[in-house]
Amino acid sequence: MNVEMATSPYSSPPFSFLGQKRMSDQPPKPPAIQLQLDEVTAQGLYTNLVMINHSENEFVFDFAYLQPNSPAAKVRARIVSSPRHTKRLLLALQKNVQRYEERFGVIELSPDDPTVH
Repeated sequence: MNVEMATSPYSSPPFSFLGQKRMSDQPPKPPAIQLQLDEVTAQGLYTNLVMINHSENEFVFDFAYLQPNSPAAKVRARIVSSPRHTKRLLLALQKNVQRYEERFGVIELSPDDPTVH
């Protein structure tokens, strides 16, 4: 599985003190992040709808499942994210969709696919 992370500001490389130069011209690699998943979370949840709301300070993503021919969608997960992290997530998603389409072909969207702006 190809994983692209929307990194945390806490994973930034250390800074140099008093203008000291690094031993290498290569930027240091961020530390490896180990994800911990319990058994239920590891199974994942299927969603086919996401409602996005935002304020000045946060984005709220409600991931839901809408059954065919049903007017009610059940929210399965709510994610609250900072604007900066949300933008990093957007860039990571764009990069991964591009990689997917290079490998498997273009993802076609029909004109009937609902997109709310």
